[in-house]
Amino acid sequence: MPKVSSKGNAMPSSPIRKLVPFAEVAKKRGRKIYHLNIGQPDIETPEVMLSAIKNADIKVLEYSHSAGIESYRKKLAGYYGTFNIHIDQNDIIITTGGSEAIAIAMMTCFNDGDEIIIPEPFYANYNGFSCAADVKVVPVKSFIETGFALPPISEFEKLITPKTKGIMICNPGNPTGYLYSREELELLKQLVMKYDLFLLSDEVYREFCYDGKEYVSVMHLEGIDDHVILLDSISKRYSACGARIGALISKNKEVMAAAMKFAQARLSPPTFGQIGAEAALNTPKSYFDKVQKEYVERRDFVIEALNKMDGVYCPKPSGAFYCIARLPIDNSDIFCQWLLESFDHVGQTVMLAPATGFYSTPGSGMNEVRIAYVLNKEDLMNAMICLDKALKVYPGRIK
Repeated sequence: MPKVSSKGNAMPSSPIRKLVPFAEVAKKRGRKIYHLNIGQPDIETPEVMLSAIKNADIKVLEYSHSAGIESYRKKLAGYYGTFNIHIDQNDIIITTGGSEAIAIAMMTCFNDGDEIIIPEPFYANYNGFSCAADVKVVPVKSFIETGFALPPISEFEKLITPKTKGIMICNPGNPTGYLYSREELELLKQLVMKYDLFLLSDEVYREFCYDGKEYVSVMHLEGIDDHVILLDSISKRYSACGARIGALISKNKEVMAAAMKFAQARLSPPTFGQIGAEAALNTPKSYFDKVQKEYVERRDFVIEALNKMDGVYCPKPSGAFYCIARLPIDNSDIFCQWLLESFDHVGQTVMLAPATGFYSTPGSGMNEVRIAYVLNKEDLMNAMICLDKALKVYPGRIK
């Protein structure tokens, strides 16, 4: 029997989705599950986006340009301008979700065996994209005690080798919700310039910055345009995860020319998704004001509820809609599976994401979980009740 590739065997499973089979069994047994394991908002997608898709006057569903529909790219450049990011349509390649943007960036910027430094915990699929591109992730650890702030630059420098070709961040962050300050990004800029590195920045949550804190993009940093690749997606901005539209953005012409070859190889991004995404740029500010207010209320409720639980600690995030909580448990993978297999409170339980999958360093995140506060407040209240009661009876609880 032929064997699968070593790369196929090495490809990590999604820590966010690996518990799905256990959830399916639990649902068949009649349990209600509160899904806090995945960043799938319950916020309604803007009507202007859905209407554009429903009313598209298309006789032939054609390929679009490999870089994406030109009118969309032009309009998208205007959107970025409202955030003081000044680009034109030629600096943008539309991708099949932010996932493809990351994958193309990895293949464009790095050779086999090159190293990329990423503060951990980080979005789990960075491990998968780097594996597919034969790039080695070198983690630099951030800590829950500091709210997952950027590690000291000296810790980055300790990890730099002749194979180091880039640094990657997520801002605001998934899975931590941490929002990097301008001062932290300026320190990264100095490092990038000193060692001539690429700086990849996943900024899909820019609409979700709280407490009056400033969103600072890597494209706001002066003098490093040729080093910067911005990665984006409409999935969370418009609660449109299924549209599968993202973007790879850079002013580095050589990077964009090379990335375009990968874009051409996959032909084009989804047409209906682009039609919807272009229309979504007309979404009124009132939509985002309402959504942000809702997420702040959800965040405040969840963080307060978590920190009231015996033995639980969770820093308050300043962005996105995630937090990482430290629980009094022996093993987060076992605990999250136990919640689905062996626990219920009045026929209900909660599904969380073990934080182990968001670290690259073995053994990290064993007593941490990621929580996505993407459900309405009543569901969040019930979910927190379930979690509190579960922690009191979990056999692997740490005193």
